[in-house]
Amino acid sequence: MTNEATPRSATRRRQPAKPITGEWCVGILGTDALGGQVVASGGLRLHAQRAASCLLEPAAGDSVACLRIAPAEVWIMAVLQREENTANVVSCPGNLRIAVDGGALELQAARVGLRADELDVATQKTRVATDTADVVGRELHLIGTTIKVVGSVLSSVMERVQHFSRHYLRTTDGIDRVAATHLECEAKQLLRLEGEHTLVNGRELVKARGAQIHFG
Repeated sequence: MTNEATPRSATRRRQPAKPITGEWCVGILGTDALGGQVVASGGLRLHAQRAASCLLEPAAGDSVACLRIAPAEVWIMAVLQREENTANVVSCPGNLRIAVDGGALELQAARVGLRADELDVATQKTRVATDTADVVGRELHLIGTTIKVVGSVLSSVMERVQHFSRHYLRTTDGIDRVAATHLECEAKQLLRLEGEHTLVNGRELVKARGAQIHFG
């Protein structure tokens, strides 16, 4: 009869996995000689970096909450308090997408500014209501199937205007006046001038030419 030794691994109980521990601390954010972020917490000066979830960009002088994972790994998790007159900047590296499912997104501020190299807006319906609007640009292209402009006064100043349309209809209830140095009206088939009183005045010359000329 032989006795076989039982392996030690079978007799040992498996120890449960332990999570990585961290240590929370609160301090004042500053910078070192190289511009790196340093948190002063008690008698410690810890080099730290902003966590991805902390969208508010920390500034020097802020009271911040930090999580210390290792002696050389400290993460700034939140900005607790900051001095007055310090700009609040929400930033994150890389691409950012804000998604709202089944709801609405509203921005409310005294002034909203957009600065980008390229701006794309895609929507089925757009409504803009404003008292005063200024659009300044080097080139402006407007393309639409139907364009309607309604207003009380229209004033435009152009170096050159070029217009093409298959049909052009214009109705004026009051005075329709054109002042130009040289004025030409050309029709391929029919040119008609009609009025209750028609005046043609040429200071030096009035000339009419045609295969047939009828008066009366």
